[in-house]
Order: sequence, then C-alpha cells, then structure tokens
Amino acid sequence: MRPLRGIAFKLGSVLVFIVMAAMIKATADQVPAGQAVFFRSAFAIPVIVIWLILRRELATGLRAAHPMGHVWRGFAGTCAMGLGFAGLGYLPLPEVTAIGYAAPLLTVIFAAMFLGEDVRLFRLSCVALGMVGVLIVLSPRLTVLDGGAGHAEAFGAMLVLGGAVFAALAQVFVRKLVKTEKTPAIVFYFSLTATCLSLITAPFGWVWPEPHLLALLIGAGLLGGIGQILLTSSYREADASLVAPFDYASMLFALAIGWFVFAEMPTLTMLAGAGLIIFAGILIIWREHRLGKDRAQARKVTTLQG
Repeated sequence: MRPLRGIAFKLGSVLVFIVMAAMIKATADQVPAGQAVFFRSAFAIPVIVIWLILRRELATGLRAAHPMGHVWRGFAGTCAMGLGFAGLGYLPLPEVTAIGYAAPLLTVIFAAMFLGEDVRLFRLSCVALGMVGVLIVLSPRLTVLDGGAGHAEAFGAMLVLGGAVFAALAQVFVRKLVKTEKTPAIVFYFSLTATCLSLITAPFGWVWPEPHLLALLIGAGLLGGIGQILLTSSYREADASLVAPFDYASMLFALAIGWFVFAEMPTLTMLAGAGLIIFAGILIIWREHRLGKDRAQARKVTTLQG
C-alpha cells in the first residue's frame, strides 16, 4: 500500500473527470446528450484496452462470469451519464457537480433495499442530512414562476437529479459485480455497453459536429478512459476509506473551471447546500472506516481465541 500515490491518483481522476464534464458542457448547446455519451464511451475503450495490454491483463481481465450483470450495470450507468450530460446544458458546472453528490447518499438507501445491507440510524441520519443539502441546492431551480428560463433550469435540475438516481443504482450493480468480476472487466464492459446503448439515440437528432466540437468530444472520451484508469489505480494503492473523501475535491475543480471557463458565479445557496452534502458524505465514509476497523479487530480477537 502506497497511500500518497493512491491519493495522487484519486485527485488526478477527479480532475480528469471534471475537465471531461467541462468539455461535454462546451458541446451541449449543439450536440445531443446521447451522441456525447457515444463519444465519451467509444473513445474510452482504446485507452482501457491499451492499459490492459501494458499490464498484461487483457486475456484475464475481460473474462465475464455474469454477462447480464454487466448489461444491467451498463444500462443504469448509461442513463446516469446521459441525464447528467443533458443537465450540463441547463445548469452551471458546480451546480451539476453538487447535485451529483446525491448519488452516494442514495446508494446507501438502495443497498439496503436491494442488497439487504444493514443501515443503522447513524448512516440514515447522514443520508437525511445530505438530502437536505440537495434540496437546498435545488431550491432556487424549483421556483419556476419567473418565466421560461426558470422552467428550463428546473428541467435541467431534474435531469441531473435523475442522473444521480441512476448512478446510485449503477453502484448497487457494481457492488454485486465485484463479488465475481474483476475491475478491468467492469470498466471495459460498461464502456462497451454504453457505446452500444447510445447508438439507440442516433435517430433522434444526432449532428455532424464541427471540427472543434469533434475534438472536444473525442478528447472527452479519451479523458474518460484515463480517468477510469487513475480511479482504479488509486484503489489499488490505498484503502478506499482513505481516498474516497477526495471525491469532494471535484467541487473545487468545478468552481475553478466554471469561473474561468464559463464565467459561472456560484451562489451562496449552492455553496451552502454543497457543503452540507459533502459533510454528510464524509461522515458516512468516516463511519464505514470505523466499522471496518472494528470488524477487523473483532476477527483478529476471534482468531486468537480460536
């Protein structure tokens, strides 16, 4: 375990994914979300394949014990990606990032519902606190009495929130897959499934992008593949409980890019809601870390006594 390297990989993945989102946002006015999903997924595949070849894991890393599990995970993840990309056309990048933080909170609820995981009062309280933060972020967008712009932003907020719901469902599928599948297979087959599913949207208004838009879309796909590699590498180098809180550095990157690239000024309401969501998320991560240590100590004592 090399924790500093793990943290560096995690921060690198967070930055790469935010830059990728910014590139998609820059195309959102002219390129449909389904087409953006295609480029994001299709051009990530060569990056992932080259990485597996360099690691000599191509033959073993892509074996799938449960193909339908990958399909369901891919369906949920593709819906999450498409809704999130569509929302980028309506809302500032930091706001989309903040609403997206609802996904890990919803994962706690879905894991209890569908996987039978034990969720106690502390985690439920943290989820409730985080969802209050989500409502605070959403509150200005749900006031749609001020005309067309308000309606458009409310629609965008619902798209992003829907994306967070599907992202949480995707995480539930991943939790089931990791019991039987290798990480490279999960990453690869998600990109492959998303590429195929995105083609379904082609009859609904795909465009021939101008050269600069095409470059942004291809760049977003390549960065998506690089981000997946960095993310996977971070969890190989350090414990999940150590690197997970660095997900929230995405807000700092989103604020910086939103300010300097898109001239998006964050509101106090958005910052307050995002802060509450981040606080709740870190509490959940801390609690999971403590429970993990307690379980490990209990197993150690049991072993010694046995």
